[in-house]
Formats: sequence, structure tokens, C-alpha cells
Amino acid sequence: MAKLNKKVTTTLKVIISAVLIYFIFTKIDVTEIKGILIKSNPLYLLLATFFFIISKFIGAIRLNLYFHQLKIMLTNKSNFELYLLGMFYNLFLPGGIGGDAYKGYILKKTFDIKTKKIVSVLVLDRLGGLLLLFIYACTLLAFHKIELLDGYRWLFIAAIPLSVIVFWLLNKKFFNYVLPIFWKTTALSALVQAAQLVSIWFILLALNIEANQISYLIIFLISSIVAVVPLTLGGIGSREVTFFYGAKFLGLDQNVSVGVSVLFFLITAIVSLVGVIYHFKEIKLVLAQTTSSSTD
Repeated sequence: MAKLNKKVTTTLKVIISAVLIYFIFTKIDVTEIKGILIKSNPLYLLLATFFFIISKFIGAIRLNLYFHQLKIMLTNKSNFELYLLGMFYNLFLPGGIGGDAYKGYILKKTFDIKTKKIVSVLVLDRLGGLLLLFIYACTLLAFHKIELLDGYRWLFIAAIPLSVIVFWLLNKKFFNYVLPIFWKTTALSALVQAAQLVSIWFILLALNIEANQISYLIIFLISSIVAVVPLTLGGIGSREVTFFYGAKFLGLDQNVSVGVSVLFFLITAIVSLVGVIYHFKEIKLVLAQTTSSSTD
């Protein structure tokens, strides 16, 4: 029954992603977007890729802090290998075994940790990232010159400390065993999302976009939050739709906006594809004092 439910869920995600992509491509000028991508500056794209990789490296360190709280003392190197494999599974093999599911399975199998705790830290890791996406989005919206937001800016400013307090209380009440690293993981989350914002900024420069950069960054932050909702495959389709309607709402060029989204997806796919190495190669989960290995 569980396998059947997973197949049904995966099929629905494929259908939703396909419908969203089809919808977007009926609304935009594909030829124009192709031209935009071809004319992009490769140097800036390399820098965008570099900062995306940096964001993932910091994200892996953040996740490893959670593992250490469970007494799984992985080295950053072996954890990053597992992290890369998780990225590959999340984007390319969602119908088989998702990245988080694989990490949870292999850690449970190797270290005999309670499933509930492993799932908890994996979820908290995601929520920590969402928290900073929300904070950055609120910050930019509060100070961005958009007439529609006049009179509501105080809501965005107030939402920032309120969201941190709510997340801290959530950790304290239900996951107090990770509370000692709350501020460390929050700081790392800030660095992760900052690096991705820099990555998007370089994509904007690659496309020679100098005006309305803040607007594009806001759309990216909102699209990243939307992409986490498990309705599509790896956020495919939902991110593009957000960029499309975000551009329409903010009075931006929708073709260019979708082009930014496409480039970010391509960078994500290229980096995630590196994880295929660890699909075929045995991953050794190295500890600070001892070594344990697992086979995928």
C-alpha cells in the first residue's frame, strides 16, 4: 500500500509539474527566452554557480550540526557526499527514493538512531532555511518602493522577530535536544540564503539586468518558499509560475523573469548531477573517532 501511495503521489507531482510548465510556455515567447539565455555572460554564470555551490556547502554544515546533536559525529566531508547524493535523488530520482528519505534511511541503518529524531532534524533543517527565506523576503518587501505596500510595511518588519520567536518556541517545546545549536543553525541558514541571493544577483548581471534587481530578488525568495511545497518534482514548474506572475505583479518583463528562473534551475541541475557519483560509488560515513560505511 505504501509503495502504491508513493507511485500515486509521484505521478501527481509529474502531472502537476508538466501542466505548470506547459502553461508557462503557452504564456511566454520561447524564442525570446532562448535568445536571452544564449546572450548571457558565461563569467557571471560561473560566479552564480560558485555561490550556489557555496550555499550548498554551508547547508551541509548546518545539517551536520543537527546530526551531531543526535551523536552522529560525521565529518563534514562524508556528510557533504551524502548531501550531494540527496540533492541528486531529490531532483532526478524523486519517484524512486527522495534525498531526505535516503539520508534518513542510511543513518537509521548505520547508527541505529530513532526514526522520529532523524526525521525531526531533517524537517528542522528545511524549516530553518524557510525561516531565513521568509526573513529576507520580509526585509526586502519592507523597504522596497512598491506603492501597493504603502501602509503595510510595518507588518513585514513585525513579522521578522515574530517568526524567529515562533521558530525558537517550536524548537524549545518539541525539539529541545537541538535547542543548544538554534542560533548557530539560524546563522548558517542566513549565510545559505545570502549566498543564493548573490547567485541570483550574478544571474541578473549575466542577463544584463541592472534595473529592478531588488524586485527580482524578492520574486526569487518567494519562489523558493513556493518550491518547497511538495506539489511538484523538485519545485519544477512552481518556481517558473512564481517568476511569471511575480514579474506581472511587479511590472517586470515576464520573459526575462522566466529566463532567470530557467538559469537558476540549470545551475541547480548541474550541481545536483554531481551527486550521481555517489549513487554508483560506496559512501563511507566517516566519524571523528571511528569509521562506518554504508552501501547505497
